[in-house]
Amino acid sequence: MRTAPGSPASDEADRQTAVERSSAPAGGRDAYFDAAAAVLATAPVALDDGLLAEVLMRHYGLSGRIELLSSEVESTAEVLLPDSRRLILKASPRIEAIDSFRFQSAAISAVEKSHGFLSPQVIRTVRGDLMFRQDGLSGYLQTRLAGQPLRQTPMSPEAARDAGEALAHLDIALRDAHGLPAVDRPVLWQIGCWPRLAAFQRYLAPGRTADAVQAALWDYLATVDPRIGALDWQVTHNDPSPFNMLLAEDGVAFIDFGDGCRGPRIQDLAIAASHMVSDPALPLGGAESLIAGYASVCPLSPLETDLLVGLMKARQSALILINAWRSHLFPEHAAYINKNVARAENGLSILSRLDREAARTIVAEAASS
Repeated sequence: MRTAPGSPASDEADRQTAVERSSAPAGGRDAYFDAAAAVLATAPVALDDGLLAEVLMRHYGLSGRIELLSSEVESTAEVLLPDSRRLILKASPRIEAIDSFRFQSAAISAVEKSHGFLSPQVIRTVRGDLMFRQDGLSGYLQTRLAGQPLRQTPMSPEAARDAGEALAHLDIALRDAHGLPAVDRPVLWQIGCWPRLAAFQRYLAPGRTADAVQAALWDYLATVDPRIGALDWQVTHNDPSPFNMLLAEDGVAFIDFGDGCRGPRIQDLAIAASHMVSDPALPLGGAESLIAGYASVCPLSPLETDLLVGLMKARQSALILINAWRSHLFPEHAAYINKNVARAENGLSILSRLDREAARTIVAEAASS
């Protein structure tokens, strides 16, 4: 006899099905996950200032003061030119970085003239190329945008709505950016990796957060993952976090396209909204205004409305799990790796109070406001 949806017996059956699915052979999905995990299991290579200065002169005809910045994978440096302009130079000797830089430079170039948001501009090499290659080293140069990261800015409902509108315009621009290279390169933050993330649960200390993460993954595998194929898929930024969104004088800006890949369009909203969940007095923790702004430009379909909170919880769980694993690998970099974890843990605790019907209703109300 079938159990009623939402009943305890049905929920347990869903969870068992999810566990079975996550442990079943997945062919290409497993190979993708393993390749993506290998990228983040390797520490970034620190490059010498002198080498970066040589790259800057040889490929761009520029010189300036170079300051290395924190970075998860590639080497990132700020370049201060004599005329006070500031640029960002990204470089790496790793072979997999070539495809990443091909994607990043092409995606930024494709959207730089779009409206409704701000983004960096790629500086072409003296040969007119979007990126450089030199003796096993590759990378690209871009402008550095002036603005305050959202993580440093008190977010009013109006500012959150503006951020949501800007994100929707970015997704429209990325949707129309055809033929971008390396969109299917291995990226551990790509949604197809979620079913394998349960393997990282052993890096979480037992307790409330670990329980919430496990429940969110069960819910995702049972109710979201089987339906994501019916969503609208396109190239997405895939990391519009408060570290990668800036409030500038002329609008909202997006930086760091390094995790960009193909995914459901709504994934960008799920990621941005998941970072906005902070106030336990509100049903969606304060993400309502951002969702409203996004939906005013890109209206949500019934399926997107139904799946959004599940995607938000899955992304929060992915952030907690991946960073717990990477902190175990690189304890000396734990502070940087875990910069968003406390926010994700708090947000997940807030969203975990909602059942599926309540979540759907609240998202629909926010999207129509």
